[in-house]
Amino acid sequence: MKRKTKAIVMGLLLASLLLAGCATGQTSTTTGSTRIPTVAEAAATPAGDVTATTEATSSDEATSEAAITPTAGETTEDATPNIVAAANAFLATLSDDEKNTMLFDWTDTAQKQRWSNFPPAGFTREGLMWGNMSEAAQNAWLKVMQATLSNEGYNRVIAEWNADDALFEEEGTGGGFGTNNYYIALIGIPSESDPWQWQWGGHHVTVNATIVGPNISLTPSFIGCQPCTYTDAGGNTVRPLGDIEDEGFALVNSLDATQQQTAILGNSLIDLVLGPGQDGKTIQAEGLPASQMTADQQAALLKLIAHYTGLANDEDATARLTEVQSTLDQTYFAWYGPTTPGSAAYFRLSSPTIVIEFSPQGGGGPGRNTAATDLHTHGIYRDPANDYGAKYTN
Repeated sequence: MKRKTKAIVMGLLLASLLLAGCATGQTSTTTGSTRIPTVAEAAATPAGDVTATTEATSSDEATSEAAITPTAGETTEDATPNIVAAANAFLATLSDDEKNTMLFDWTDTAQKQRWSNFPPAGFTREGLMWGNMSEAAQNAWLKVMQATLSNEGYNRVIAEWNADDALFEEEGTGGGFGTNNYYIALIGIPSESDPWQWQWGGHHVTVNATIVGPNISLTPSFIGCQPCTYTDAGGNTVRPLGDIEDEGFALVNSLDATQQQTAILGNSLIDLVLGPGQDGKTIQAEGLPASQMTADQQAALLKLIAHYTGLANDEDATARLTEVQSTLDQTYFAWYGPTTPGSAAYFRLSSPTIVIEFSPQGGGGPGRNTAATDLHTHGIYRDPANDYGAKYTN
């Protein structure tokens, strides 16, 4: 059971007073899909304008689509004040019952680790469900994500999130698919100095953001998709992890025969080694070290890593990539599976400060895996030394 403290309640009362004027909307319980706008789509809306449209889904349920003014990537020297302000503005839109549902003590380790790639039918989450939130609360939450993440990072997780609607349209309500079935939790009180964490996620994508003063950790996060290729409302083909997949194949195929003998460890893909439920475990470095790569290959390796470190806002992403570069010679690239682009292959990037795993799976969307593009992907982003901001809090 989650544990609340009087400090949390008093802190939120104070925040509500300071943010007087923010309306608290009525909540409604919904299932299925609520399509989330990307930064580019939100930018098409006049500044300050918030609109909502409804359209029928395949199950005749209403889909609420809110357009918002983007703030992703707009960071100051220290992004934390913006994140805290956005979090407090979000809290001001909630009722007391909603706050009680999604607020946890900072010491609640069980909640920090309560995330999974499974849909609601296979895993019980705690927190505030997206489909039960008012439009005002939904818009306010997206601004928390935008203040924390970069444009690239925000758009990537939104594309992963919206992929679940494509799955919902194919599968219906039985498995609990759809963007409405994602959950939000705050662990600790939003603060510019004391540690706290926001947790958002659901089926195949979770972001754990730990904020400790000016420092932000986005590990561990589950960066996956199902399906990994779908068509959006505008008729565009969307591949949430397409650039990562393509660059992984490009890197392995840039290796010469000797390098490939070291990097390729098996002919068949494997699943995640450090996925959900594996907190605190370590993995032995294996594969080809960057010290045995050419300068161009090292640059390609760093570009691949930067898609993950670059999930964070510009300031924190720069600091994170600099940290990774400092141990580049100890960074390893491991591959399991065929090297033909588009085939099902696993890769891992590991160093003293990073573990990235990318693992396609079977079954993953409309068409029932009739082509390689129907594969869905499991992916993890960890820092062996700093998951949940450990090095900032210990």
